[in-house]
Amino acid sequence: MIPNDVCTDCAVRDRALCGSLDDRELIALNSIGQRRRVARGQTIAWAGDEAVLCGNLLSGVLKLVAATANGREQTVGLLYPADFFGQPYAGDVDFTLSALTDTELCVFPRAAFERVLEDHQRMERLLLQRTFDSLNEARGRMLVLARKSAGEKLAGFLLDMAARAGASGCRATRDGPVTFDLPLTRGQIADVLGMTIETVSRQLTRMKQSGLIGLPGGRAVTISDREALAARAEAA
Repeated sequence: MIPNDVCTDCAVRDRALCGSLDDRELIALNSIGQRRRVARGQTIAWAGDEAVLCGNLLSGVLKLVAATANGREQTVGLLYPADFFGQPYAGDVDFTLSALTDTELCVFPRAAFERVLEDHQRMERLLLQRTFDSLNEARGRMLVLARKSAGEKLAGFLLDMAARAGASGCRATRDGPVTFDLPLTRGQIADVLGMTIETVSRQLTRMKQSGLIGLPGGRAVTISDREALAARAEAA
């Protein structure tokens, strides 16, 4: 038995949790899943509310936001297509989850998803592995924020964004520089990287003047010299 088109036409199936599932597991998951479109700026879950949803991000970018003691918001993570969101077995939402861009989600009611996991232990182990991978990525980001200079942080961020852009980026030639639109404003980038917006703007200007990137306009960025940009990101 083959899962219906809701799964077979999924653009991120091979990279998402579903990509590691067999047909029986996919059918069980598909039976509780529902596609949902969320407009840019809309909040999907508020920190402190009961956790009622989880799922896969199919397109767009989501942000995880924490509130500091003085009421200031701090972006603590970004989610991209194929990433899993939500916390099975958690009573409340830890971080506010909002859409940075127009997004499409495949959502599962948390209680129903937990029942599917209990009936399919291999799926539960696969989700646990993805959770560990996300934790390791978060620890890596903490190291970047603690040890790297502003230029190194931003260079690494742009390379990551270029890789995430995937097919949505464009090239004049097959092997030419890739151009993509940043899903974040400069202020949001500063928030994620622990910098000021002035520092972000200054570093972007320096990279442009050095020939590492181009800034065609708006939020567009062209990676002009990937090797040099990578060297900047890894500089000790």
